[in-house]
Amino acid sequence: MTVSVDLDNRPSLSFYLSVGLVAGSIIALQIGIMRVFSVGSWAHFGSLVVSLAMFGFGLTSAVMCVGKGWFERHWEGAVKGALLAFGPLMVVCNLAAQQVPFNAIFLISDPMQKWRLLANFVLYFLPFLAGALYLGVIFLKAKKTFSRVYFADLVGSGLCGLSVLLAMYFLKPDDLIMAPLLLWLAGGVLWFVALGDRRGIAAIVGVAILSAAVHYAAPPLLGIPKLAVSDYKGVSYARKFPDAVRTYERASPFGYLEIYSSSYLHFAPGQSDNAAFNVKKMPANAYLGLYIDSEGPAGVIKDLPADETPYFRYLPMFYPYLLKKDPNTFVVQFGGGISTAVALKSGSKHVTVAEGNPALLTAFREDKGLRDFTGDVLNNPKVTVIDYDGRLYVAGTKNRYDIIDLSLADSAGLSSPGGFSIVEKYSYTREAMTAYMRALTPGGVLSVTMWNKEEPPKSVLKLYATMAAAARDVDGGKDVAQKFYVVSSYLSTATVLYKRDGFTPAEIAQLNAHTKAMSFDEIYYPGFKVDTSTLPQILSDYRDQFFFAGEAADPTGPSEKEPNDKPPPGAPTEVKADGPPPAPIVPATVLGRLAWHYLIDGGWQKVADEYVFDTRILTNHQPYFAAYIKVGDLLKFTDRLELVQDEWGYLLLWATLGIATIFALTLVLFPVVFGWRTIFSRYPGKAGTMLYFLCLGLGYIIVEVGMISHFILALSNATVSASVLITGMLVFSGCGSFFSERFLDRSRTFMPKVFLAIFLILTLYAFTIDYALDWIGTLPYALRIVLCLLLLLPPSFLMGFPMPTAMTTLGRLGKDHMFLWAWGINGCFSVIGAALVPIVATSFGLPAVVLVGAVAYLVALPAFFSVLMPLEKERPPGTKLGAA
Repeated sequence: MTVSVDLDNRPSLSFYLSVGLVAGSIIALQIGIMRVFSVGSWAHFGSLVVSLAMFGFGLTSAVMCVGKGWFERHWEGAVKGALLAFGPLMVVCNLAAQQVPFNAIFLISDPMQKWRLLANFVLYFLPFLAGALYLGVIFLKAKKTFSRVYFADLVGSGLCGLSVLLAMYFLKPDDLIMAPLLLWLAGGVLWFVALGDRRGIAAIVGVAILSAAVHYAAPPLLGIPKLAVSDYKGVSYARKFPDAVRTYERASPFGYLEIYSSSYLHFAPGQSDNAAFNVKKMPANAYLGLYIDSEGPAGVIKDLPADETPYFRYLPMFYPYLLKKDPNTFVVQFGGGISTAVALKSGSKHVTVAEGNPALLTAFREDKGLRDFTGDVLNNPKVTVIDYDGRLYVAGTKNRYDIIDLSLADSAGLSSPGGFSIVEKYSYTREAMTAYMRALTPGGVLSVTMWNKEEPPKSVLKLYATMAAAARDVDGGKDVAQKFYVVSSYLSTATVLYKRDGFTPAEIAQLNAHTKAMSFDEIYYPGFKVDTSTLPQILSDYRDQFFFAGEAADPTGPSEKEPNDKPPPGAPTEVKADGPPPAPIVPATVLGRLAWHYLIDGGWQKVADEYVFDTRILTNHQPYFAAYIKVGDLLKFTDRLELVQDEWGYLLLWATLGIATIFALTLVLFPVVFGWRTIFSRYPGKAGTMLYFLCLGLGYIIVEVGMISHFILALSNATVSASVLITGMLVFSGCGSFFSERFLDRSRTFMPKVFLAIFLILTLYAFTIDYALDWIGTLPYALRIVLCLLLLLPPSFLMGFPMPTAMTTLGRLGKDHMFLWAWGINGCFSVIGAALVPIVATSFGLPAVVLVGAVAYLVALPAFFSVLMPLEKERPPGTKLGAA
């Protein structure tokens, strides 16, 4: 027997708890899907699929707006059906999606991949649709007390999001779906308790048990994976080695960490080919492969005996040890420990090493196998460990170092099939480089080595420009020609050395001799000469490599040559019959030399403007080794995407924005098409109301997603940053929603003050929050989380007022259809905002993201008065309707 519940008049506590837990399970499902896609394929596809959650809200509101009468009559059945479907759908759809053989690398070449990607979207859309239907019907029935229900929704979502973060310590990514399933079960049981529906309780418990059984039992019975890892992710290669053994495994919010041993693992980053001919005893089985979220490998090198240490001389990170004997060394990022091992074996009297990932430190400190393999490197008496980001440590310490090493940390130049997602690389920014340079002793050397596997070059040009700019910052704009030494190996690595007081002729000669012995390419050293006459041709060739159309082919005559069949850059254009062909040049190497010529002597900006890709320096506001395609060239690449596979992550953001905009406008206008005159004829201020909720949807999600990138400065991990930020914003906004009811009767005068306060706080945060986060990032991790949450309190609390105030007002004014439509507008434009954030961030910087959110709230201020307009009285038949 069920009990009738009036949701507008003091519903029970179990009702509010149910709303919070079910809303929390939706957030938990989003975070879970992000983890599944991060481990199984690529993070940007995870965020793209999660965008469908908001589309679920948009579609639900559009349908409910048109069919409001039916949902009001059958609301209990709709809620029950949505609840009973939500749990099984999240399990079955996630399991089914893992069986869809989608591979991003074939997205252009294989037409079937587009349909498989669509299948992923549809499968993950279904559970969100069920969850949105539950909340939509609840909001419809509780519209007059919306602020309290919205409080339960936001606070429950926030706290449950934090619970998922904790669950990552106990559940591996392939079982993380159990976290939202358990939250859904608890919320569903409480709903049926509120209704007094015992059959409903039994039904949802039975469905939950069946769903869990399907998740755990179906894969082994059917021989299918619970989490399918792409064949093109690093760990897939390791797992296929005949003698591969996983020696370590641990799940945490800081990544799913796996370590494999195999005789096939040879990880010698940038090592000279000459090592094979000159090293008397090459180390055997010297490396373990370290993988985080299936990405890697990062090499874990064993503790080499003395007769094998000459091996280190052939690695590019050995360069500074040619000049410095018994140095005091700082390693910016521990990673797999290669740089630390090189420092110790090269005679460093002391090594300070930083690592911002607690999971890595735990593994190397506590696992006996790793400790034995590495010689217990982190407990070496010569080693001091800093348990936060190295860039933050050097910015605040008074210690000075003879050598500072940043080698292949978060290496950005190694392309991933399917394209890079937009990931912050704060260790390489201008501010970070400036901090490293200032932390050197007067004769100290900064050594930066990164992957150089791109042709045409992209990442290395950004690195070169960033380090040159940082050097001028340190030296007050003085000439820095004497302070750099640069080498590279084609399609391998590039190393930049910076010496605080400049390189002497003797040091340059010593470095040149080593470069020759290693067969590396000299890119720059003081006094290096380069022929600048080749620059126009190289720039033209690189641009033609992508955009050359050639002469129009004669359609009437046969031809074996394609119109865009142009020789690759560097190939000789003329062959003389009376002699040998000219030696081919390596344009990437020559361009690197030309880049340093113009960076040192001036004129680089003109070169950068003419280069086919974007080479702007990295800053804390734009810390991206990504988004190389210039905005003006986007349309030119639409018919040649196969040429820029490593940019698909960035291009996919533009595609997402376009698709999101089309779908959002379609869903928003759906109720208008089917009922503008009949449904909204007596609703004044329609355009203003639409603008209001559009601004709220854009503003809130832009601030939320944009702040995640900022908070990585302090928390050093995208997953933790997202979880903390989502938790803080939703909980504090929920509290704001709860208090907003007290000001409802004077909202006309109170809300403008709220909007102005939000605008001012966000504007202040846009330009100053990074300074606070840099300081917070040096504190113990638990304290960092607490302080980050406190930073979120002021704006988030105030941002909780506008939505419930307007929604409750619409409900009390009797604008029921507008109430549902407004909720959908908010959801749809949240999707647009989420897609807009990385585009704004890469183009204009992270402060611009927060400013866009602030402006959205400022624009919402005058639109708020449209929401307050009461219903028009019924007009006599034949009376002409006024404008919206």
